[in-house]
Amino acid sequence: MKTLPTCFRILLICSLGLVTSSISHASDPVVTEASPPTVLETIEGKGLKPLGALLEYYKDAKGYIAEPKGDGPFGSIILIHEWNGVVERIKQVADALANEGYIALAADLYSGKTGSNSQENIALMREARADPDEIIANLNAAAKYLRDRVDSNGQIATVGWCFGGGVALSFAIGGEHHDGTAIFYGQLLEDPEELAKIQHEMLGTFAGQDRMIPVEQVNNFAEALKKAGVANDIHVYDHVQHGFWLYVERDMETNEEPAKHAWGRLSDFFKRVLGSDD
Repeated sequence: MKTLPTCFRILLICSLGLVTSSISHASDPVVTEASPPTVLETIEGKGLKPLGALLEYYKDAKGYIAEPKGDGPFGSIILIHEWNGVVERIKQVADALANEGYIALAADLYSGKTGSNSQENIALMREARADPDEIIANLNAAAKYLRDRVDSNGQIATVGWCFGGGVALSFAIGGEHHDGTAIFYGQLLEDPEELAKIQHEMLGTFAGQDRMIPVEQVNNFAEALKKAGVANDIHVYDHVQHGFWLYVERDMETNEEPAKHAWGRLSDFFKRVLGSDD
């Protein structure tokens, strides 16, 4: 049994209303569709109502799929949620990544449930962690769905936050082939032999003020990746707390610049591993 580090059917489509002008004169202002929020705007709390679709891709999982415009082929990203499930912010980030040109699937490890407080979140997380093989099977199914799409280029990366970061690391070790793993302040492993099972680049983003994942542990993880021969980009942002990236608006003064820098690294990472580098 694999051990987690501690830490197709479309059901519903939401349509976006377009504001247009039926008659245009030279002196009239041109009315155009508003640009969708960027990833940075989304994590600053400026996202819109989710515009993607719910997706049954594995048993009773209720994933969320956001699709880019065009015919593709596109690279794909599996988003792995925090301890509270596939909440609105995760869906909004999926939408923003789709606007960047990726097929984005927010995997659901909680069978459609979400938590609204710490007690509920912990209970959901414990229930999921009780069967790590089921988590890997869930994510393997998500990857298969994405790989089998006619608009997919076959390349897949994962990104996970907190609970989802630890899960992403476990999937990198024990899941079927994929092309990259990005973890944000997720629990870590420090065993080079285990990490040597990873066959792709790792990106890790951590918080210097995170009491759950201290900097010493991050340094040990980076050293173990080096010993294991795993290509990586590991970065600690000194002055931020755990959870700083998905919810920048909680402390804009402290989080804004680190979050912007971290998005630059993540964006470049996706371009490298998903075959979309210019």
